[in-house]
Amino acid sequence: MSTLNRFSDAFVKVTFQEEPRHGDPMAEPWHELGSQKHQGTVVAMTHALKEKYPGYSLVATQDFRLNLLNFPMTAIEPLSPSDLVTNLVFIPLAKNSSDTPGVLAQSVQYGGFKISWQSYDFIFYTVIYPMGFGQYQQHFILHDGPKDPAHAMLLAAGIFADQLHNEIWVFNQGYWDKDRGLWNEIQKATWDDVILEDDFKEAVKKDIYGFFESEKLYKEYALPWKRGIIFHGPPGNGKTITIKTIMKQADMLGYTPMYVKSFKSWMGDEGSMAAVFGKARQNSPCLVVLEDLDALINDSNRSFFLNELDGINGNDGILVIGTTNHFDRLDPGLSTRPSRFDRKYLYDDPNRAARRLYVRYWQDKLAHNKDLGFPESLAEEVADTTDRFSFAYLKEVFVSSLVTTLQQRQDGHDVSFASSIRKEIETLRKQLDKPESLNVKDAAAPAPAATVVPTSGPEGEFAALLRALRMGTAEDGVEPNSAWAKLVRGFTGARPTGAISTVPLDKF
Repeated sequence: MSTLNRFSDAFVKVTFQEEPRHGDPMAEPWHELGSQKHQGTVVAMTHALKEKYPGYSLVATQDFRLNLLNFPMTAIEPLSPSDLVTNLVFIPLAKNSSDTPGVLAQSVQYGGFKISWQSYDFIFYTVIYPMGFGQYQQHFILHDGPKDPAHAMLLAAGIFADQLHNEIWVFNQGYWDKDRGLWNEIQKATWDDVILEDDFKEAVKKDIYGFFESEKLYKEYALPWKRGIIFHGPPGNGKTITIKTIMKQADMLGYTPMYVKSFKSWMGDEGSMAAVFGKARQNSPCLVVLEDLDALINDSNRSFFLNELDGINGNDGILVIGTTNHFDRLDPGLSTRPSRFDRKYLYDDPNRAARRLYVRYWQDKLAHNKDLGFPESLAEEVADTTDRFSFAYLKEVFVSSLVTTLQQRQDGHDVSFASSIRKEIETLRKQLDKPESLNVKDAAAPAPAATVVPTSGPEGEFAALLRALRMGTAEDGVEPNSAWAKLVRGFTGARPTGAISTVPLDKF
């Protein structure tokens, strides 16, 4: 299937006849309204629509989640393609997932459409107009009958927009986004790739899944059904891969995973925290992941965070997992007080037994390649000579050695896998043994967060561009106490992801 054919699935399917039987009666009134020096857009459009469609019920909404052009359960046809007002946009595609560098689409600034949903027919208008320092989008739904069918359709559209479809809720810059890329990334994670001692791994799994399965037990003994867990220890020892695996399993079991990148936003840390926990309560039972707790929580926002964590608002069914490379930097209110984070797991540099377990993992991965040569004697040697190596360092030993060996052999050199491993261990040991004064920068650097790759495929690129386009709707420079800010806070931080309606270029 070609890239353009696959990309077409990302858009609303719009069909129309070459010569529409009926023109758009609102095109001229909208043109006149847009030409005025002073506008009362919603009032003027409502009045004009009632004049043009006497006897029709009218429902108006500015809710970004109720954009029917993004609702796949409808059939849509423009009233008059020639009367549509659109803006052309370029959508770049990822090189590794597309045969073409990008495609063109059009955002609808003004449009009238016929919409069919279930057994009902509607007239739908969507307009984008300037107000203040930004733009707003307004939708109007007309029906030849009562308002109830329109309300039912909008309810279905809202429910669909709030559901996850192979996506993960990710909070960043003050908004919740549905991230397909992160969902794809965590699908690669399995417990087999989490190299920990069996007792440790089973304890983690029991704490996580036992919490979700024990609702009745908590209720029976009148215990608050909530929990906090901290994974801590030096970077590169499995915290992130454990988090990815837990998120994947939670999603498969029906418990919503939610990932927080940062509390920094246009509405301040406290506004972001309220949005995060508000959304978590809405999606309970759920898993909330806070990576790098020591960076997320500081002196200015700690009190509010603790209030959200165990204050008067109930957090029934919410499991919070926090990670940190610097447990000593956490406030005692987080690190030691029970009822907040009551379980702590130390992901320390692996001991000899854990290193041998990790070497076995690589022996199994490379067992199919008999030319490499990975005898037990080499496995024991690696485990013995890698003291103080983190799992990340151990991984680098095998990845770099494997690449070096294969490249050298392709160049005609007779290089053994064992010699490459020994050389790589020696190189990494020198880095590890550098004086601390040379490693101050590295030691102070925050731990790498879970990798979130860009969404692959045309649909992901399309969604990413739309998010950028929609940010023209009064996000830049928005005042925290503006009506827009209050509206968004009312939606628990959800980003207005339906603000610009887009359709394929070849439809008009």
